[in-house]
Amino acid sequence: MELRQRPLAGLGLTAVDPRFWRGRRVLITGHTGFKGAWLSLWLQSLGASVSGFAGSRSTKPSLYELARVSEGMESIAGDVCDAQAVAEAVEACEAEVVFHAAAQALVRRSFEEPRQTYETNVMGTVNVLDAVRMHGDRVRAVVCITSDKCYENREWEWGYRESEAMGGSDPYSNSKGCAELVTAAFRESFFSGSSSAHPARVGSARAGNVIGGGDWGADRLVPDMMRAALSGQPIRVRNPNSIRPWQHVLNPLAGYLILAQSLWESPEYATGWNFGPPDEDARPVGWLVERIAEMWPGNLTWELDEGPHPHEARYLKLDSSRARMHLGWQPPVGLEQGLEAIVDWYRALEDGADMREATVGQIERLVGSGVAR
Repeated sequence: MELRQRPLAGLGLTAVDPRFWRGRRVLITGHTGFKGAWLSLWLQSLGASVSGFAGSRSTKPSLYELARVSEGMESIAGDVCDAQAVAEAVEACEAEVVFHAAAQALVRRSFEEPRQTYETNVMGTVNVLDAVRMHGDRVRAVVCITSDKCYENREWEWGYRESEAMGGSDPYSNSKGCAELVTAAFRESFFSGSSSAHPARVGSARAGNVIGGGDWGADRLVPDMMRAALSGQPIRVRNPNSIRPWQHVLNPLAGYLILAQSLWESPEYATGWNFGPPDEDARPVGWLVERIAEMWPGNLTWELDEGPHPHEARYLKLDSSRARMHLGWQPPVGLEQGLEAIVDWYRALEDGADMREATVGQIERLVGSGVAR
């Protein structure tokens, strides 16, 4: 697909446009998860009419509960693996834009629950796209959110481009590669292909190593650090020398919102997109641990977790040139600023703050031009 180099009409670079989202009917699958909850709050602050679809399985505690995300949206309980439930939700909410974020999102859990991982990440994607095809009469833009781990990782020193082979040697990564292939097949067969019968445009978004306040996921570095900080325990670190492309959660979310706006404008954006941080924000795990420890007001120490552990790639980086050139997206939050925001969020929680107000306040401070006034 040949993409023309141009910013969104009338918006300029990096624009999440409140005018587009105000009153827009949006469905988010997986809205109770970490990224889904942040996205729900951002869309609420933009004035969108937001519905969410998710099952009961979530972390305890969760950003969704702590920030009272449900207060500003309709929440539909259901399992993304249940095709009928997904179809009923798509039909009932009359969405114009769909963000498919529901997933089994943990590499280590995929080794323990491989079948459930494939059912959720692959058939869940099938169910959402088929529901849009059959029942989403008003849907005009779909963003399927996968992962940077969808690529066949050869631990190259350079970033993976959107045309690289899908793959992955562990169930989680492989399932995300499969979800990308499913998305491409549905796009060509039922949506933006030459024989398309449905007007929706379908894009996919790939990002990884997303960090931010309110993440309580198991076996994830920042949540593990914050649990240790709040309990006064040392942090157990698995791979301090592994390099990860860290980015604050608002960076890829800005990309997802801009991608949806672009899909609404033109079918030429109906393809896969990388949303990764600048090269300088790819840092070793040990560096991140030390930097957060410096920012935390109390004594925060760490020790090496000897394992055994399942294999994890030492290095993975995305090339996001396409998103920067053709969507006009730039990561709005730098790594240092993002780490400060994370520490501030968990300190606010420790101090008993209103976490809905604190979280929305961070959105306004970090990406203020993208919030409705």
